[in-house]
Amino acid sequence: MPTDDDAPIDYIARTHAWYGALGYGNPYSYARFDEVPFTPLRVPLSQARVVLLTTAAPYRPELGDQGPGAASNAAAKFYAVYSGDTAADHDLRVSHVAVDQNHLSDDRNCWFPLPALRRAAAAGRIGRVAPRFHGVPTNRSQRHTLATDAPEIVVRCTADGADAAVLVANCPVCHQSMGIIARALEAAGIATVVMGAAKDIVERCGVPRFLFSDVPLGNAAGPPRDPAAQDATLGLALDLLETATGPRTTVRNPLRWPGPPGWKRDYMNLDGLTPADLARLRADNDTVKDVAQAVRDATT
Repeated sequence: MPTDDDAPIDYIARTHAWYGALGYGNPYSYARFDEVPFTPLRVPLSQARVVLLTTAAPYRPELGDQGPGAASNAAAKFYAVYSGDTAADHDLRVSHVAVDQNHLSDDRNCWFPLPALRRAAAAGRIGRVAPRFHGVPTNRSQRHTLATDAPEIVVRCTADGADAAVLVANCPVCHQSMGIIARALEAAGIATVVMGAAKDIVERCGVPRFLFSDVPLGNAAGPPRDPAAQDATLGLALDLLETATGPRTTVRNPLRWPGPPGWKRDYMNLDGLTPADLARLRADNDTVKDVAQAVRDATT
C-alpha cells in the first residue's frame, strides 16, 4: 500500500509556508506555461552529441565553506552562464542554492554526472559528450532567465553541435530555471531531458521530458558513492530521450533513497520553531539576500 512517504514533496507549498512563516509576503509565483515545445531526437542516441547542463558552481575556496552541511553561501552564487571543458575534471558545489544540506554528501556525482556521461559514451550508449558543459544561473527572475540565460545557453549548445541535452536541477528555483532552459533548447531543435527531484515545479513549468527521482534536493543524478545507481539514473534519462513521443513525459526513477528515513519531513520543516528561531532565520535569510544582490551587482 502507498504511504505518505511515497508522495513527492510539494515544494511550492513547502517554500511558500516557510517564507510566509519568516514574515515575507507576496508568495513567489513559479513559472507556468500551457504549451510545451517538443523536438524528437534527430539522430540515433548512439550517434548523438550530448551536452550536460548544471546549476552547480565552481568551487572557490576564498568564498568560504561550500561543503556538505554548509550554511547557504550566497557569495558562491553566479549570475552569468559559464562553460567548462568536459575532458577535464571539475569541482562543482551546490552550497549557493537551497538544496537539502541535511542529506547532502561530498560526492559531486550526485549533482554533476559528467563521469557517468563519459561512461555512457565509452559504452556506446551515446555518440559522444559535447566538448563543453554549461552552468545555468539559478535566477528567481523568470524574465532574466527567458531573455538572457536561455538564449545564451542555446547559442553555446548550438555552437557545440549538441543533438541532445541533459539538464540536472538542484534547488526549487533551479528546477524552474532548468525547465525554462529545456523549453528554449527544444524550440531551437535540441532534444532535452531534465533530471530533478521537485516534481511539482517542473511539471508546473512544463517540459518535454522529465526524469523524477524521489530523493533529497541535490541528489537528482543518483545517490552518493554508488556509481552503479548513478549510471542507472542517467540511463533512465537517456532512455527518455529515445522513447518519449510527446511533451510532458515524466518517468519516475524506481530508485529508493538509501539514506535515513524521514528525509521528506526535514526540508524547510517549521515544526517546533519558536518565534525567536523564526526571527533568527529571517535575519540569516536577509543576509543571504544582501550578499546575493552584491554578487549580482558585481556581475552586471
